[in-house]
Amino acid sequence: MTTSAIFMAILGITASFLPQEIIAHFGSEPHPLAVLLVQIAAAMYLGFAILNWMARGNLIGGIYSRPVALGNFMHFAIVAVVLAKAVMAALGQTEIVAALVVYALFAVWFGVILFGSPAMK
Repeated sequence: MTTSAIFMAILGITASFLPQEIIAHFGSEPHPLAVLLVQIAAAMYLGFAILNWMARGNLIGGIYSRPVALGNFMHFAIVAVVLAKAVMAALGQTEIVAALVVYALFAVWFGVILFGSPAMK
């Protein structure tokens, strides 16, 4: 939980303060709507980061923290699939491949937590 919280906080803070630079890095014009969408995604990442940080001491996967595990699993699994599609569509930039690896690892980890028996992790 701590690792995913830190990862999402880094993404959220970076996207909050550097949305134009992120968009320009990937070769797009920083249109105001694109900047807005990046900042909305940043808010989502910061929300997940604080959720994971606050839940880091709980038994994740038990009945009370199952929604935390499910939300994280869905986020990481869906983004991993989207990134895999991007890589297969020849958008195999180093950043996208690296993100795919990280997201796939978190998806597997939260999948094991969600579908396995609860244990302190």
